Amino acid sequence: MPWVRRRLLADPKRLGRWGQNKAEAFLKRRRLRTLARNFAGTNGELDLVMGDWDGTIVFVEVKTRRDEKFMPALAAVNAEKRRHITRTAKCFLRQFKISNRPLRFDIVTVILGNKGKPEIQHYPNAFV
Repeated sequence: MPWVRRRLLADPKRLGRWGQNKAEAFLKRRRLRTLARNFAGTNGELDLVMGDWDGTIVFVEVKTRRDEKFMPALAAVNAEKRRHITRTAKCFLRQFKISNRPLRFDIVTVILGNKGKPEIQHYPNAFV
């Protein structure tokens, strides 16, 4: 399987799509269900919108990296990025006429690494 790793590392967009798929599968194993993928609003894009078993709408930002030598993946979701995600989430809620539901903003990091399985970390309620 080393050729797959090389192909992912050679193409950042492919790596991002792969990481998003891994994150979605990870969350589904934790009883969340997919409501939307790559929702585009006027202020940006939501990687995943999931529904939790208790009715909570979960907006998920996925950060995929080959490694974390330069910067932790979690640090890439800075204040400006959180603002864009929040505004796009409001757009999502308006478009689908969703109100009176609990909301949550999560971050999932997927680190490919040099060998072995990818490392996936879930940060529920990462910001408000």
